[in-house]
Amino acid sequence: MKVVGRKLFGRAMVCAAIGFMTLAIFSHTKIVVAAQQAAGQWIDQANPSDELVDGPYRVDPNWPKPLATLFPEEKGWTWGAVQGVFAQNPDRIFVVMRGELPDVTKIKPKFAELENEFGMPVHLQVPGVGMYPRNASVGQYASPGEASNDYMGVDGKDYRWKHIITVYDGQGNVSEAWTQWDSLFKPDNPNVLSQGRVHKILISPYDPEKRVWAIDDGHEVIRVFSNDGKKLLQTIGTLNTTTERNAKMTGNTGRPSYIQKTGPASETFGRQTDIAWLPDGTFFVTDGYEETRVVKFDKTGKFLMAWGERGEAGGNEKRPNYFNTVHGIAIDNQRRLYINDRSNRRIQVFDENGKFLNQWYLGDGPTATYHIYMTADQHLWASDGHGNFKFYKFDLNGKLLYTWGTMTPAAGGLWGTHQFGVDQDGNLYTAEVWGGRPQKFIPRKDADPALLIGQPVRAAWTK
Repeated sequence: MKVVGRKLFGRAMVCAAIGFMTLAIFSHTKIVVAAQQAAGQWIDQANPSDELVDGPYRVDPNWPKPLATLFPEEKGWTWGAVQGVFAQNPDRIFVVMRGELPDVTKIKPKFAELENEFGMPVHLQVPGVGMYPRNASVGQYASPGEASNDYMGVDGKDYRWKHIITVYDGQGNVSEAWTQWDSLFKPDNPNVLSQGRVHKILISPYDPEKRVWAIDDGHEVIRVFSNDGKKLLQTIGTLNTTTERNAKMTGNTGRPSYIQKTGPASETFGRQTDIAWLPDGTFFVTDGYEETRVVKFDKTGKFLMAWGERGEAGGNEKRPNYFNTVHGIAIDNQRRLYINDRSNRRIQVFDENGKFLNQWYLGDGPTATYHIYMTADQHLWASDGHGNFKFYKFDLNGKLLYTWGTMTPAAGGLWGTHQFGVDQDGNLYTAEVWGGRPQKFIPRKDADPALLIGQPVRAAWTK
């Protein structure tokens, strides 16, 4: 009996030791995780050495399927500049792009002879090794509809103006192609600044009908469609007409607008960029690439007011209520408006009647915030498009909490994330205007929820 007792006592001691060790390891893990959170980091416990190229997500490399697979008649063509994406639900994701471009996935490289400033010949491989083969948005042969007056692309040869608005399911298949509206958004003259495209695509969280809003900054209008795309319900703004002050001098280019036809400031835009809504349907438009204001409308689209002045050129404007490139908007549950003053590298905060409240300066680095997004848990996320190529999470006092993202042509890289959204399952969707692709990111198992881009407000619809 004594021997048995000693054995039992010994086993108890071993179990206790194991228990203490387990508790210590668990406590240590909690401390480590807490420290990671405090430092704005997260470690994948399944592989602590993972460099987290795609942050707390894993990219789905098969979403969506290749364009030529989805549309066999498009063999040899691929995505153009992907301007926007909106996730209505996990099986209904809207993607908008500026037409198709020739597929360069397996392009054969060549060597070009150039000349440096000293007259020396330089031989370069095109495309370069480990680089994106092209910028889908910017350049003389990129997708039409960008800010350029020397575009040289030829329709049918260098681009095809097709599949501007398309809807995909969760597996990356096409569920709807709104090709009946392609010509509506086609640039009137692609060789002149913009003049047609879909800049972003949105659905109000307070609209039970889930109408689809397509911002055509090139034509100076916002078009509102039925959710199934069969009806054009409303056009806000005046086609190819801008404000009088924008025709004289823009806030972005520092020169007169290419659109010289003018109308009342209450009925026109200056290349508007984004929309956000209040619960009663009141909405605000950031206006925009050329104009330097925020415009407020009632739920029917009636003009209510506008505010904003043209800032000084050079990206150093610090005065409240002055803008240059007014490129995004988000609204919190206190009805405060967060306005992305992109060229001046700051977020300006206003009340709903245009009273200035605060501003966040985003630093002297090459920041270029493309899209801002308010989560239901009241954090502001931002995507940097052509500066740092990352995602940023802020609290509503402007404190930076977390960042992730890497520029790489491989799946999961980010290059010009122009719009992004999250579905009800937590999947993240991105629209790369420079990289020329939409992508789907799936949350990693056991990823810290605080480091995932949160759900948006969905008040009037859930599916």
